[in-house]
Amino acid sequence: MSTRDFNGAYLAPLFGEVEQARTDGAYLQLPAPAPASSLATDDAPLGAYAAAHLIQASYTAGLAHADALRRLTVAGEVDPTSPWTLLRGALENFATGLWLLDGAGRAERRRRALSLWNEDMRNRHQHEQGTGHLPTGGGMSGAQRRAEIRAIADHLALAPLTAPRTHQLLLAAAPVAGLTALEVGAAWRAASGFAHGRYWPNLRASQPRAAIPGADGVHTVALVIDEDQHRPLAEHCRIMLRRLQERYHARAQAR
Repeated sequence: MSTRDFNGAYLAPLFGEVEQARTDGAYLQLPAPAPASSLATDDAPLGAYAAAHLIQASYTAGLAHADALRRLTVAGEVDPTSPWTLLRGALENFATGLWLLDGAGRAERRRRALSLWNEDMRNRHQHEQGTGHLPTGGGMSGAQRRAEIRAIADHLALAPLTAPRTHQLLLAAAPVAGLTALEVGAAWRAASGFAHGRYWPNLRASQPRAAIPGADGVHTVALVIDEDQHRPLAEHCRIMLRRLQERYHARAQAR
């Protein structure tokens, strides 16, 4: 791992955005929606399952992923895989926030929020089953919270709730940010390939630097990140981050 073959100047705009959102030991949070705002009105009947909570969490998680790459870059520890996986996490989170904010009409936005909460608690239930964990002190389990979420959806005539799929969510969020869905999807797919240890992205989005022969006659190829291939992903993240901030503040301010 080395920056010897790494320039990374294209990351500076994204890192600049991230550093503006940093404070001592934490990230600046998106504010709670003003009581008379459009977002607060969306969330009023959702109780604890407000879209604002999900958007704020996605925003912070996206910043953390992008900031982790910034720290790796500063430390000179850039490998051919991590920049892809970290910005994949950032892109997915920023896109999630935009998707939640952008539904066509109040009912659709509420349905999106409840659908994501329902999936969130499905995953929690799976974790509780795997660990044998049971909430204490009157806390509700993931299964109980899912039942509560579905009851809210039924009451608001928003059922059935369909689990959001990351790829579809990204494609829907891209035009909201002024991006081309096909290009965002392609960058995300390469990043996902790296995250899952697939072979093809190494051939498509890395640059060979050396071939090291082994005793068995098989060569190990040393790779570095292909900055031309990674650059669009960084730019998509920067634009989605900026658009998410703008869209959230517009919808969370009193009207």
